Amino acid sequence: MSDFWSIWISVITFVVILGSVWLLMANRKTEVKGDLAEGEIPKTGHAYDGIEEYDNPLPAWWFWMFIASAVFSLVYLLLYPGLGNYKGLLGWTQESQWQERVDSANRVLDEQYEIYAATAIDDLAADPAALRMGRRLFNNNCSLCHGIGGVGANGFPDLSDSDWLYGGSAEAIIHSITQGRQGVMPAWGAALGDRGVEDVADFVMSLSGLPFDMQRAARGASQYQMFCVSCHGRDGGGMQALGAPNLKDNIWLYNQADTSLLENIRHSIRNGRNGAMPNHGEKLRAEKIHLISAYVYSLSQTNQQP
Repeated sequence: MSDFWSIWISVITFVVILGSVWLLMANRKTEVKGDLAEGEIPKTGHAYDGIEEYDNPLPAWWFWMFIASAVFSLVYLLLYPGLGNYKGLLGWTQESQWQERVDSANRVLDEQYEIYAATAIDDLAADPAALRMGRRLFNNNCSLCHGIGGVGANGFPDLSDSDWLYGGSAEAIIHSITQGRQGVMPAWGAALGDRGVEDVADFVMSLSGLPFDMQRAARGASQYQMFCVSCHGRDGGGMQALGAPNLKDNIWLYNQADTSLLENIRHSIRNGRNGAMPNHGEKLRAEKIHLISAYVYSLSQTNQQP
C-alpha cells in the first residue's frame, strides 16, 4: 500500500473514532427548555403521528462502555498493525506469527524426521507410525494423480501392485519421487499405417494371453520386432531403465473404461504416449520423500500379486 493511502486510511479511522466520542459527549446532556412539572420527563420535541420522543440520557453503564470501546480502539491501533503501513508499537504481524508457528512445528517434526531418515525403507514399511505419516504426505502430494491408496488411474501407474515401470526397489522409488520421470513412446501410425497398427496391437494382445486375431498377430510379430523390440524387449517383458512397460502381465497403464482394451492399445501404437511425473525433490525435503517412499514401497509389499 502506498504512503498516501496509508495516511488517508489512518486519518479517516481516527476521525471516525474521535467523531463518535464527540457525538456521544455532545448528546450526554441536553438543555431543558421551559419549566417541567414534578416527575415530568423532558422531550426532544420530535413528534410523529402523535407520538413524542423522550429526551432520556443513556444509562451510565452504557455510556462508559462506549467510552471504553473508543479507548480500546485507540490503544489497539497503536499497539497492533492496522493503519496502512503502520506496524504497531509491538511490531507484531500475522506473517511473523505464522512463521513462528511454522518454525515451532518444524522443530517438533525435525526430531521425528531425523529418526525416520536414519531408518531403512524396509524397516519403515513395517512401522505403523511411520506409515501413517507417509500416507498423509502421499495424500497431500501424490494422490491427485495416483489416487488415495496409490491405486492409480488411466495414464497414472497403480502403485499398489507388483508392476513397476522404473523398478520397485526402495532406491528406484526414491529416485522417481526426487527426480521425476519422463516416459515417451513414439507414434508409429505413420510408419505402420492403419493395418500395421491393428496387426501389432493383436500381437501385443497375444503376449498377455488375451483374445486376439491369429492372422493379424502373425503379421504383427515381424513389425513388433522392427519397431518395438528395442524398448519392450523381444518377449515384451519391458525395460525398466527406459520406463518401457511389460506387455505380458495384463496390467495396462493406459486403459480408458469407455474404450476397449484393444482400441486403447491401438491408440498407444498409432499416436504414442507421453507420461511425465514431476520432480518433487525441489518441493519436498528429503526426509518427507523418505517417508513417502516407505509408504509407496509398503503398498506393493502388502498387495503382491501371484
